[in-house]
Amino acid sequence: MLQAAPIITSQMHSVLFSVAIILAFAKLAGEFTERVLKQPAVLAEIVVGVILGSSVLGWVDGSDITLANLAEIGAVLLLFEIGIECNLDELLKVGGEAIWTAVVGVIFPFGFGYGVGVAMHLPTPQAIFMGAALTATSVGIVARVFADLSVLHIREAKIVLGAAVADDVIGLVVLASVSGMASGTALNVWSIVKVSVIAVLFLVGAIVIGLRATPWIIKAARAMRTRAAVSLAAFVVCLLLAVTSEKAGLAPIVGAFAAGLVLAKTEDKIHFEEKIRSIADVFVPIFFVMMGARMQLSAITGPVLTTGGLLLVVAVVGKLLAGFSLPWKGIDRAIVAVGMVPRGEVGLIFASLGLERHILTDGLYGAIIIVVIATTFATPPLLKIVAARAIRREAQAL
Repeated sequence: MLQAAPIITSQMHSVLFSVAIILAFAKLAGEFTERVLKQPAVLAEIVVGVILGSSVLGWVDGSDITLANLAEIGAVLLLFEIGIECNLDELLKVGGEAIWTAVVGVIFPFGFGYGVGVAMHLPTPQAIFMGAALTATSVGIVARVFADLSVLHIREAKIVLGAAVADDVIGLVVLASVSGMASGTALNVWSIVKVSVIAVLFLVGAIVIGLRATPWIIKAARAMRTRAAVSLAAFVVCLLLAVTSEKAGLAPIVGAFAAGLVLAKTEDKIHFEEKIRSIADVFVPIFFVMMGARMQLSAITGPVLTTGGLLLVVAVVGKLLAGFSLPWKGIDRAIVAVGMVPRGEVGLIFASLGLERHILTDGLYGAIIIVVIATTFATPPLLKIVAARAIRREAQAL
């Protein structure tokens, strides 16, 4: 007699336990951090990940594929939620400032990182990749901190978010340009042009087509009698644009952010925004906890600390210059400068790719991880300090 396979396998039991541990500890630590330490909850979630990961307790496997997929959904939902909360018209108003910040925030860190590699007499591919790994900005970290501080609507936050998305696109162009160096091939100018054109066309096309198509989709969902049809339709649009973004060679979070922007323009925003936030409240903490769980503290040794410390200095200075160099008036440049600092998940992607393709040694990989850890942990409290002026300014205006 044939026996049905168990619906919940032992591996699934492990995943379910890990998710339960992640959510419980993330919420408790976040509550303590916000209530006692007066810091954004995202910082606690990353610390929880480090503690639960293999570096300390070993309760959560940072390399687990299922958990990694859940974390990816969390990243998509985070940027989708941020896109919904942003005003496309207001974001376009700071387009010039955002592009300036993004470009400067790529040029300086890349140049400084490459210079450090040359000074250390590293092979050219390693020096170039070190510079490339410092160009990324974690849109997930700054978006979450701005959301926790309830300042997503201020001009500086819009500049940072716009610059971080542009930074992500530029970073993917840089990544495509240097990815072939593992085989000894020279930088391919055609690949740079190709990725750049695809990125621009996708973003413009997603917004233009989305603005015309989403009202019809939401209207059709509104006419349905099934439960939560409108919010599910919005979620499906998010997933489809995220997948399309990945197929175009970009990160899924870019498509999710674009989906949020276009759906925020619909009249039914009020009907699905809260429900999307409820879904995000489950998956987003998994994303940040897994970011911490992937960090291997055992890789940090004396020489690695020295190299990592040097890279950290140039990485921070390069991004600070991006904010403080803004020529526009009426901007709190400190908020923009600090908001550009964290590398987060994007920096981890760069470092992991360099290690997998044997461009980076274990030592250089560890040095970049130091930059990721330090900038990720330092940004939330620093951003809260510099954003306090904007919060006070708004309070006085009421």
